[in-house]
Amino acid sequence: MTLIFTIYGKPQPAGSKRGFAYRGKDGKQHVAISDANKNSRPWKDSVIAAAREAHRGGQVLGPVQLEVTFYIPRPRSHYGTGRNASVLKASSPGWPTSKPDLLKLARGVEDAITEAGVWRDDAQIAVEKLEKRWSMDGGYKTDVEIAWRDEEAT
Repeated sequence: MTLIFTIYGKPQPAGSKRGFAYRGKDGKQHVAISDANKNSRPWKDSVIAAAREAHRGGQVLGPVQLEVTFYIPRPRSHYGTGRNASVLKASSPGWPTSKPDLLKLARGVEDAITEAGVWRDDAQIAVEKLEKRWSMDGGYKTDVEIAWRDEEAT
């Protein structure tokens, strides 16, 4: 089985997690986890919505293969000026190497897919392919593909 979906918009990395202890109304001690990146919640909500819309089956229980490609727009400095404004400079890099970090971007997607209920835990990822590429149309886009065996879903 394969699940494929796309998220439009600027991807946000999952920042470092911080835990805060608090006493609940039930009198018991609880822990609240917060993400250091305040912009990650709206991004994760977009991933959750896209994953839920695309996935109509039961929760995947076995190993999965995850492929995620993040498309990032090129900066203007990669192009010429004047009549060459649409021409890519020969010195422009072939791959995006600036922040955010590819693994932190992937962590945000993995956490959101877990929240969406597609799988129980991102520990089920047995094979993962991640890419950060330049966008051909100048916008932000993230393509996600999840593959698993049919008998490994509830």
